[in-house]
Parts: sequence; structure tokens; C-alpha cells
Amino acid sequence: MSDAEHRLLRRSFDLARQAREAGQHPFAALLVDPDGTVLLDQANAFHPHGDGTGHAERLIATRACVELSPEVRAAATLVSSAEPCAMCAGAIYWAGIGRVVYGLSERRLKALIGPHPENLTLDLPCREVFAAGQRRIEVVGPLLEDEAEVPHRGYW
Repeated sequence: MSDAEHRLLRRSFDLARQAREAGQHPFAALLVDPDGTVLLDQANAFHPHGDGTGHAERLIATRACVELSPEVRAAATLVSSAEPCAMCAGAIYWAGIGRVVYGLSERRLKALIGPHPENLTLDLPCREVFAAGQRRIEVVGPLLEDEAEVPHRGYW
């Protein structure tokens, strides 16, 4: 894990904190090119309508499909404050994003928040979702989990 990737992860944690301060669930994601240049960033968008599909990673995958070429997406890394859930992993797969780096694992998130009705977390690692596909997606994580957990403390 490079210093640049640590900085990008910490930026996603800061965006997650900002999302929380704005009344959203405390998750965020970045899409970066191979040089670490941020192409897109996205916070969760659950509120105000309670859209359970408004996860940062799903939204960034959709935006990437609309705004970026398949070649750019394939070379890009999605940097996420938390491990992409099964829905988001599917969106990342279908968007053709080539790599994922994440902070907080789904397992640790589930243990942290319990059965909160706004986030009934699945204990299904993104690696398992990707392994079922026909395209290879590199996954790095969990990383910096103690830091990644901070925006969630006291929220759920």
C-alpha cells in the first residue's frame, strides 16, 4: 500500500465524515486514475428520500459509466471508506472498474452497527461477488480500519 493510497483512503474517510455532518450516512468513495488523480468523488445519498440504493460506490459507478470511457474505468481504482456491499460490488463489476481499495470491512461494519433498519449490512465480501464474475477486479483491503470506523462511531 503506497503513501498515495493511504492519503486517498483518508480523503474518503474525510468525505464520509462530511457526509455525516450533512445528514447522510457516513460513507464516501473516490474514483482515481492510475496516477492517483481524483476523477470523481461521491458521498452517500440515502437521505432525504430514504433511497436504500444511494450508496456512494453505486452512485460513483453509475456516474463513471456516464462520464468516463470504458478504458478509463478499467484502469481506475475505486477508493472507498468501507468495503463495497454486494449491490455496490455488482455495480463496480458492471461499470468495468478495474480495482478497489477500501477501509472498513463489511464484517466489521456489521459488528459495529448491528441490525440498524437503515443499513442491514450483508456479510458478503466484495471479493466473493467479484469472483463470481468473468472480469478480474483487484481488491485491496481492509486498510486503516480504526480510522475508517471513526465517522460511524455514535452514528448508528
